[in-house]
Amino acid sequence: MRDGATESFEEFKDSFAYGSRNDLSFKFLKGISSDEAGEFFSRLLEEVGELFDGTSTDRLIDLVYEWQVRAYQPEATAKRTYVYEDRPFTPLAKPLTETTVGLVTSSGHFVSGDDPSPLDRDDMTQDWAIAQITEFLRAVPVLSEIPRDLSAAEIRVRHPGYDIRSVSRDLDVALPRAPLIEAERAGRIGRLAPTLFSFVGACSQGRLNNELDDWVQLWESEGIEALFLVPV
Repeated sequence: MRDGATESFEEFKDSFAYGSRNDLSFKFLKGISSDEAGEFFSRLLEEVGELFDGTSTDRLIDLVYEWQVRAYQPEATAKRTYVYEDRPFTPLAKPLTETTVGLVTSSGHFVSGDDPSPLDRDDMTQDWAIAQITEFLRAVPVLSEIPRDLSAAEIRVRHPGYDIRSVSRDLDVALPRAPLIEAERAGRIGRLAPTLFSFVGACSQGRLNNELDDWVQLWESEGIEALFLVPV
């Protein structure tokens, strides 16, 4: 019962996806049936109960991940909006150990003091961004430039399409510069480029395609020979 009105289980499960109980880690519930959601909650509570006598949350995390995959996996007969028969990948011109590698993510990271001001709004909060998800999906993406050696304390993240709690605690969850710097030191890559790049992947895909030529020119000007892509 909410505000004097009866709420169905269907409405309850859907409310986690940009609704009254919004939680982007559980928005997948809207993509499954009520019967499936009932099964998920039953198993979820079972795993929570197991934690009373245990210390590891691994099984609980695996359960949520399993159901996220199940909800987002397109059916074999479902219509796919984007199908790319030709992949825009080319062989490396030289060994990876001699290659300058760039990093670009769709995670929504940016430098403090250099806010991309999405939707022409300065100092947008994460909650406000989530509320504007529909507008983001129509917007032109803005590519943010992040110096590779910048302190993590100077890097921000905002994105209307996923739960940013983990990436806020650990930069490398979605902007994995530390592993790439370690790969550079170990000689597994030639070097990591001096600038990292990020944008909000929840954007107009058509407008994203229009931006790519300019982005590629920028990456080439940085001497980048191969890109490590991190979709979020």
